Amino acid sequence: MEPVRQVEGRAYPFGQKNIDTDIIIPAHWLKTITREGLGQGAFEVLRKEDGNVFDDERYAGAPILVAGDNFGCGSSREHAAWALIDMGVKAVIAPSFSDIFSSNAFKNGILTVVLPQEQVDRLVEVAQTETIAIDLESQTVTTPFQDRFSFEIDPFRKACLLDGLDEVGLTMASDAAIGKYEMQLAASRPWMARGTGLAA
Repeated sequence: MEPVRQVEGRAYPFGQKNIDTDIIIPAHWLKTITREGLGQGAFEVLRKEDGNVFDDERYAGAPILVAGDNFGCGSSREHAAWALIDMGVKAVIAPSFSDIFSSNAFKNGILTVVLPQEQVDRLVEVAQTETIAIDLESQTVTTPFQDRFSFEIDPFRKACLLDGLDEVGLTMASDAAIGKYEMQLAASRPWMARGTGLAA
């Protein structure tokens, strides 16, 4: 997983509330055996509407999505996070997120930023013409108009995102400690170590 420190660029000025995971990535896209290409199906239903922000060339490849309240509600499909990543989104700003979506986003390296509705409304407005910058270290969102909004984030999630550590990475970072524990366990309880290659 790539470290997330700063995310800056154009942002999709979306803003719609209660966008569920079926809207983010429809069920018929879940049959794929790879994460690649899911971005093509992201917001498929909304892309059928004329003038939608996802097919607007001004926002093509935008790394930020400014969404509405309760973003990512619905099913627990991790494909929703994968689809956002595949379309280039590295951060989502909204007044609130579904807990499961927020967890899936974090585990896949997407920064979710919670801000009050009035600040999100301001960012939707700014995003129509200007870039937005998110700094995870200082926990701020800024605009070229001197807007500066602070956000809270769980310290553990912040540390993992800054270091680019997913669950596998966290385990591998403790490789030496795990190895030492296994050797001590093999020495103190050899019957448990038989067949593992650790038994004396």
